Amino acid sequence: MKIKAIALNTFKEAIRDRILYLLLFFAAVCIIFSRLLALLTVGDRVKIIIDVGLASLSLFGVLMAILMGTGLVYKEIDKKTIYTLLSKPIHRYQFLLGKFLGLVLTLFIMLLLMSIIFLAVVFLHTFKIEWSIFITIFFIFIELCLITAVAILFSCFSTPILSSIFSLSFYLIGHFSWGLETLIEKIRPGIGKIMAQIFYIFLPNLENFNFKTEIVHHLPIPSNIFLLSTLYGIAYTIFILLLAMLVFRKRDFI
Repeated sequence: MKIKAIALNTFKEAIRDRILYLLLFFAAVCIIFSRLLALLTVGDRVKIIIDVGLASLSLFGVLMAILMGTGLVYKEIDKKTIYTLLSKPIHRYQFLLGKFLGLVLTLFIMLLLMSIIFLAVVFLHTFKIEWSIFITIFFIFIELCLITAVAILFSCFSTPILSSIFSLSFYLIGHFSWGLETLIEKIRPGIGKIMAQIFYIFLPNLENFNFKTEIVHHLPIPSNIFLLSTLYGIAYTIFILLLAMLVFRKRDFI
């Protein structure tokens, strides 16, 4: 019940954030603009609409997750409410988990609104909606949950600006981790290669949640990949949350 109360309170606070609606507005503009762009472009217009639309959902969703998640602990400290909360019979893990669930609920609502606009644009152009688009949106949400957990982790020991930089770097590196794998193959055997391999193992491969290319170009995707990617996302999110709880538990606010 304590976690639920914190989650609902976090959701109510987040949903009043003006930055959230500003990002939602720009996302809607980009999605609607994709239809105009398609009309002015020679080629498969449907692919352009879907590609730009899904990219907008992912990009603005990530920005929402980072901007909300990185200010999580800092806002509570700045407003001195953290001391009141922690003086009550609330465990720190309950506080952090409640905050996470509240932000995830907020992101779900925002992604739902953006998806409705996106699907409406697609339907107006094609008069049909392929089920594969819903799968892509689902994995965008899985990725947003992971990025939210990462943003919360960094917010436990850093300022909002640094946390945002760290979280954005995490996101970018996660999508280009395949480059590290190529680099490892070229490194000579030794300590450097071992360190690079360890770093690669712990670094998340966010491309596991990226099915935009396959969906846009109608490429076949093995059914077991969906299950493995979902389990991978859930497991990594739990790992990051546990790490955040450990850091938050050790932090001294006195």
